[in-house]
Amino acid sequence: MPIYPLYALLFADSGLDGAQISVLLAVWSAVGIVAEVPTGALADRFSRRTALAVAGVLQALGYVLWIALPGFAGFAAGFVLWGLGGALASGAFEALVYDGLAARGEAAAYPRLLGHVRAAGLLAQLPAAGGATVLFAVGGYALAGWVSVALCLASSAVALRLPEAPTAEDDEPEPGYVDLLRAGVAEAASSPPLRSAVLVVALLEGLDAFEEYFPLLARAWGVPTAAVPLAMVAIPLAGALGALVAGRRRPPGARRLGGVLGTAAVVLLAAALAHRAGGMAAVAVFYGLYRYVLVFAEARLQDEVRGPARATVTSVAGLGSELSAFAVYAAWALGEAWAVGALVLVAAGFLTRSGRRQ
Repeated sequence: MPIYPLYALLFADSGLDGAQISVLLAVWSAVGIVAEVPTGALADRFSRRTALAVAGVLQALGYVLWIALPGFAGFAAGFVLWGLGGALASGAFEALVYDGLAARGEAAAYPRLLGHVRAAGLLAQLPAAGGATVLFAVGGYALAGWVSVALCLASSAVALRLPEAPTAEDDEPEPGYVDLLRAGVAEAASSPPLRSAVLVVALLEGLDAFEEYFPLLARAWGVPTAAVPLAMVAIPLAGALGALVAGRRRPPGARRLGGVLGTAAVVLLAAALAHRAGGMAAVAVFYGLYRYVLVFAEARLQDEVRGPARATVTSVAGLGSELSAFAVYAAWALGEAWAVGALVLVAAGFLTRSGRRQ
């Protein structure tokens, strides 16, 4: 979306300070906390494909509010809608893909496909960055926002055309909404291997909240506003490379993944020490290593699910990631990139310890 590399700058240029921007991001996460698991059960009960389509519409409406009401209240309302859409999509997408592969006897291909999907999503940020630069120069934040609205609606139309595997056998009664909600939460809590996988994914996905601060980081390190989207091009490219490499490798142990994530944290801290525009290259290296680790963690989570409420279980991890994102927001408010780097080191230690418990 062209608005992605610009919206933090939109908030700042609308008069919001760093603390207010963190509050907005916290509102976004709070909506996810409330809606994440209930919407996952909705996707399990009715249609994961429809959940993805509705998610795109809600995100588009959120951007409309940003354009029409540029201020703290309008931005917060937009994040509420986007948060609801994100909650609908979270879990539904992974469940749709994994069960579709499993129905064809190809569940083992999930890590490779997930790596390609994550890489494609990150690579899409490259034309979006170039487009954001052009759109901002021509029509400012408003034009970038309206184009993003159109793209969200187009993604909803595409989602409605995705194939969807049946969620129950023809001779079995279809579970009700409450039954699926209970089953998903119970499985996530009661199965030790799945519980460990859920906690790891929750922590790692929460770290991705740092991405929201990349434009502010670039500008603080000396990149002009108009050049921020282009300065960030290397970050999604490195993330895509990390995801692709993960999809082509055999899953390493948790302790080795913890070492990779620890290396990523050291790279980020070195960039914070340099405090120069060139440090964005080091941020790209950090992000590539982080995405490499995340693909393996997400694939392990899907492999551990055994019951019918796959989207609900995945949404439990999504709920955890929304909670852990608050730690990123707090870290940024306290010490910006320094504090976030320290938080990544903590996550690396947790990942390593989870391997010792397996």
